[in-house]
Amino acid sequence: MRLDKFLKVSRLIKRRTLAKEVADQGRISINGQQAKASSNVKVGDELCIRFGQKLIKVRIDKLQETTKKEEAANMYSVIEESQIK
Repeated sequence: MRLDKFLKVSRLIKRRTLAKEVADQGRISINGQQAKASSNVKVGDELCIRFGQKLIKVRIDKLQETTKKEEAANMYSVIEESQIK
């Protein structure tokens, strides 16, 4: 699955266009490698996403084409959440 689609379906980022912009700015890495919006993600990958002053590290637990709002959080597990100084 494409990175931008995963971010939208899992609701880590609300819109796919916004997910694409964040990835193109170099603020997302997959397993330590800088990622583009078109990068493929798979179960077990670790994503590191920078939102302004916040850094979130998540592990992908499952991939789904669509999901309900309540089930979206089951697609990933948060490993670490920290503030950037």
